[in-house]
Amino acid sequence: MKTDIEMKKILPLNSETQSADLVAGNIEQLKAIFPEAFIEGKVDFEVLKQLLGGAVDDREEKYGLNWHGKGRARQIALTPSTGTLRPCPEDSVDWDTTQNLMIEGDNLEVLKLLQKSYAGKVKLIYIDPPYNTGKDFVYPDDFRDNIKNYLELTGQVEGGKKISSNTETGGRFHTDWLNMMYPRLKLARNLLREDGVFSVTIDDGEVANLRKACDEIFGEENFVANIVWQKKYGAANDAKYLSDMHDHILLYCRNKDSWRPNLFARPDELNAKYSNPDNDPRGPWYSTNLSVKTYSAANDYIITSPAGLEFSPPPSRAWVVSKAKFEELLADGRITFGRDGKSRPYSKTFLSEVQQGIVPTTIWLHEDAGHNIEGKSLIRSLFGESADVFDTPKPVRLIRRLINMSESQSHDDIFLDFFAGSGTTGHAVIEQNAIDNGNRRYILVQLPEPLNRTDYKFLSQVTAERLRRSSSKIKADNPLFEGDLGFRVFKLDSSNIHAWEPNRDDLAQSLFDAAEHLKTDRTEQDILFELLLKLGLDLTVPIEQKNISGKIVHSIGAGVLLTCLAPQISNEEAESLALGIVEWHKQLSPAGETQVVFRDSAFANDVGKTNLTAILQQNGLENVRSL
Repeated sequence: MKTDIEMKKILPLNSETQSADLVAGNIEQLKAIFPEAFIEGKVDFEVLKQLLGGAVDDREEKYGLNWHGKGRARQIALTPSTGTLRPCPEDSVDWDTTQNLMIEGDNLEVLKLLQKSYAGKVKLIYIDPPYNTGKDFVYPDDFRDNIKNYLELTGQVEGGKKISSNTETGGRFHTDWLNMMYPRLKLARNLLREDGVFSVTIDDGEVANLRKACDEIFGEENFVANIVWQKKYGAANDAKYLSDMHDHILLYCRNKDSWRPNLFARPDELNAKYSNPDNDPRGPWYSTNLSVKTYSAANDYIITSPAGLEFSPPPSRAWVVSKAKFEELLADGRITFGRDGKSRPYSKTFLSEVQQGIVPTTIWLHEDAGHNIEGKSLIRSLFGESADVFDTPKPVRLIRRLINMSESQSHDDIFLDFFAGSGTTGHAVIEQNAIDNGNRRYILVQLPEPLNRTDYKFLSQVTAERLRRSSSKIKADNPLFEGDLGFRVFKLDSSNIHAWEPNRDDLAQSLFDAAEHLKTDRTEQDILFELLLKLGLDLTVPIEQKNISGKIVHSIGAGVLLTCLAPQISNEEAESLALGIVEWHKQLSPAGETQVVFRDSAFANDVGKTNLTAILQQNGLENVRSL
């Protein structure tokens, strides 16, 4: 057996390499476009400015939105996460088959971890972030160690940090809110498809600042609209100034040229004016004025009705068509002179020939998009009167309206909400699927904000429970619906892999401790899903498992990835394990190249590892790695 074959190592991950390294990716793209701007691997900004020519604005005073901490907020978005997402099948519904995700964790870290697996895949992002009211804005106090800070903030480790409120007396009222939002928006943009849509609800307090920030991140040219949504249907007579009855929905595209909104269904009252009194085989029609204000001598002629009456255009007007065109319309039965044939001529507009829908407008009334009381009433219908966890949950109809306007015709898009709150977005996705038998998917992210309740410890638990109860209700209301009503739960935690943090006073012990770099309190499934994130695979990708020589081997994506993360593989087991993997790979017959991954510390010594690698490579499995 060959002994010079080496198993490639997937390096232990540290704070610089834990999740997608966005800085490195940006540098590589820049290097591909401007290679001459790089000297010894570093960017020469003077050369880059020369290459960009007039596109560089180096004036000290520039137009834009600036605040204290903006540079740091931008850096935070580029800093890789030190965490991972741990699977929780016990909290999930239909774990083995569902394509939906409910992730518990700080959305900043979760967005970082999703960068490789979901970049360019999300069709619609909708968020309802905490409004800057001074009492419900929860944010981390520092970013020295995001995962540790997150665990402390949510009370999951002892000595937790306080949960902060962004009060106006703090002196940084707008600044702190923008510092919270900015890195999340930058990360969110990366997840959108080329024809993807970003939408966010906000009130008057931050709409101006948020729009400027979004203009910078998405590009001012990709702004679509500021939709005014009527969130209340009754005025508050105790309002100090004016009664607030609306919120804003800012709408942006990843690339505005690649997207067009879908038409909304024509309301019944719009179709009600069409009738068919003459039993025209083309169906219902509506009479349209045959004259126009713009005078044209060529279109100023006399029309004679079947009853022999003559009609000229009204004063200072002309007919909308020429005499020749009128004769064509008359011969085609598209002109009406009323029921008795004695009225002025009108053209017939057939319902079957008009645009089958209406263009979305920038004002959404509560009759069409729901209102806050509707959203709260639905929560109470699911949880009972005591479920007043959410002050202003958004109505399902509002999110469904955004989905209908934004989605593709295939009805199988991914929808993301990283301020999931009560879970309205997930509820809306499955409800819409039940209506038209679609295959839409959702990804929800919610911070486990501690609650002062006996039934639910964290807010994210209420989110997940709302998904369970709404799914049950939708199934009860639609018994024939066989679509996806489940969701996989993942929870943010520190990496399964020990970071290299040596004790410089005792390096020998540090090296000994690092011999097993995988944490002993983590399961094979924990490690497997961290591997999926690292390799950029979907967290709902099909996974099969098989017992080969007493070891569990996973097949991900129909054999594109094969893993054996058993903690121990003896030299005697290595050969039979390798041969079993080869046989299973032949049965799977994957379309692309297969990657095989093992736990590096599982092998007793290099002999077993080398023999196993050689067998795999001799049978066409060249890409063999260890973790």
